[in-house]
Amino acid sequence: MTSAINLQLGWPSPRLFNAEKLAEATKKTLLDSVNAGASLIYGPDLGYMPLRESIAQWLTSFYSPSSGAISTDRIVITGGASTNLASILQIFSDPNLTKCIWMAEPTYFLACTIFQDAGFAGKMKGVPENKYGIDVGFLRAALEQFESESKQQNGTPGGVKPANQYSKVYRHILYLTPTFSNPSAKTYSIPVRNQLISLAREYDILLISDDVYDFLRWTPEESKSGNAKLAAIPPRIVDLDRATTSTDSWGNSISNGSFSKIVAPGVRVGWAEATPKMILRLSQNGSTRSGGAPSHLTSTFIHHLLVSGDLQEHIDNVLIPTYASRYRLMMSTIKTHLEPLGVRITTGAPYMTPEDSSTVVPVGGFFTYIGFPAELPSADVIAKRAREDYALTFAYGEMFVVKGDETSVERSNADFGNGARLCWAWHESEVIEEGILRLAKLLKTMLG
Repeated sequence: MTSAINLQLGWPSPRLFNAEKLAEATKKTLLDSVNAGASLIYGPDLGYMPLRESIAQWLTSFYSPSSGAISTDRIVITGGASTNLASILQIFSDPNLTKCIWMAEPTYFLACTIFQDAGFAGKMKGVPENKYGIDVGFLRAALEQFESESKQQNGTPGGVKPANQYSKVYRHILYLTPTFSNPSAKTYSIPVRNQLISLAREYDILLISDDVYDFLRWTPEESKSGNAKLAAIPPRIVDLDRATTSTDSWGNSISNGSFSKIVAPGVRVGWAEATPKMILRLSQNGSTRSGGAPSHLTSTFIHHLLVSGDLQEHIDNVLIPTYASRYRLMMSTIKTHLEPLGVRITTGAPYMTPEDSSTVVPVGGFFTYIGFPAELPSADVIAKRAREDYALTFAYGEMFVVKGDETSVERSNADFGNGARLCWAWHESEVIEEGILRLAKLLKTMLG
């Protein structure tokens, strides 16, 4: 029987989990009576203070934001990016007052259910990407049309939440993953990021940015000379917002971070960064006020991984080399066996142009995106044949439409729907190569 290969699953390989160092961190916490008591009690609303401090220092070192060091009051500990997305909606949205949820398209499809849970079924709209990132011109035109139509409607319903408790509710929300995006793998250019900030301030939009893949970056090809250096990571949207926002304002952006991709998904620890005012309010949601900060015990373990340097060492010496090797083999196999069949890699333009030949724009994250030739059947048909005949699973384009948006379905049929997202995080290199070869065999058969 042919062994199953799953290039859809966006999970890290279990062998990459740093279990030994996590066990050491656990012992250091629980075998110390003072630390054990502090970690096993209800956590403070904003989260474990030592971890907030170590995250602020770590992010400052990694991003080198133009506005200077990231202060601890900009950080709150969360239960991971998905859990925190739900928390953000609990505090800063209202099904009556928040008029629309805009989602980068193709979109991370599991996020749609989180928005539906918050009362936004039928209010989600897709915004297509171009080679530089999200199509800001499309978004502006859609906002103008939406607001024009809203003015013609009679009456404005009141919010479902008491206004005295929910003092800031955004009129619009835009959800996106601007660096090594899931699923498109695109990294948005700096001009696009700046344009989004301007648009958000004009239309009262909260930009929710999943910044979960930023730390996993490498050169597209292995450097033979060893002299290649990576271009600077683009500033996060929250960094650009901070640079031109007063410290006492709500701001228009929040960065959603997670340790799931760099420690292990099971730790269920993440963080959010935004203005101190927004962060403090986010920490006051009902479940946190009642039960304390989420994932408090695990947060104390993660703190030890950070301050000891073990986490960064694991990223640099285990995760990045492993993922880089898998990525390069996947790209090589695609170019050798799929591109001659008309398949295209559609991950957009580099987010910047290096100033010198020794600087390389990095690739990274978990995914790439490919487009199938037009003469083939639809991607869902290809995916079905791949599963049934070749024991190969991949995420096909139609999966990434925005739920309830018929125009998203139309754009899918004309563009990204005729493609697939492929992941290198789960399988080892030889299995990834075999998966691409199976796909090539299938496409050859279908092309006749």
